[in-house]
Amino acid sequence: MSAELPFFVYGTLRPGEVNHDLFLRGRTAAEEPARLPEAALYDGPGYPYAVHRPGYGSGIVGELIIPLPGAYGELLAALDLLEAYEGPGHPRNVYDRTARQALRPDGTPVRAWVYLAAPPLVRRLAESGTEIPGGDWLKR
Repeated sequence: MSAELPFFVYGTLRPGEVNHDLFLRGRTAAEEPARLPEAALYDGPGYPYAVHRPGYGSGIVGELIIPLPGAYGELLAALDLLEAYEGPGHPRNVYDRTARQALRPDGTPVRAWVYLAAPPLVRRLAESGTEIPGGDWLKR
């Protein structure tokens, strides 16, 4: 069973974006600004890819999403499906769901689930991906 952590979202799941309305509306107890350190953001085909990059810049801009009590299991399953995550190390994963430290605006760390690009995709992005300067999908 997965720990019931909040989610750090950085692309189409952010407030105002299409997947926020489809997947998160009515399922969250709180949403707050946050940043994911040691990460870079790449442009994808209509959605971004986050990549772990130790020691890199100021990280990625996003939000912490805290699910409503009782909605966690359903939301986790829906987001795993959306992000093409089939389980730890699965070869068909597009994203890997990983527990990472996100930072609130005051610097307080919060352990959260984040969907990072899976290793085969990380290699392709390193070779030919387009990085989003400043790590903010909404300002691309």
